[in-house]
Amino acid sequence: MPDFTKKPTGDTIRRPGSARGAVIAVKMPESLTAEVDAWAEAHDMIRADAICRLIEIGLGSRPGREAHPTNPIELEDLAVRQISRLLDPSLPLDERDRRIRRLIEGPAEFSAQRIDLPKPRK
Repeated sequence: MPDFTKKPTGDTIRRPGSARGAVIAVKMPESLTAEVDAWAEAHDMIRADAICRLIEIGLGSRPGREAHPTNPIELEDLAVRQISRLLDPSLPLDERDRRIRRLIEGPAEFSAQRIDLPKPRK
């Protein structure tokens, strides 16, 4: 008779690293489950990965996609666009430019603390 009290030796079976998320039970009608299974098979996935991907598609998000640019020029352009939307459109163009520049560059009092600007020569 085999001894089932001992742990088996050797390699253990582990799920891939991507499958370490929370386990959530979902109630779905059989017809919807069949559609998910068909979609999963068409995309060569298992049901759990297919459900995650379909939810990501439905929510309009993609894993690994950066939400914000990291290039400093793109960041500044994004800030200028956002500030322009918030400013009063009835302001004269030169006043709008002055306010945008002041907000982007910051007050002169703090220019010594900015790490992104070159240090002044002494």
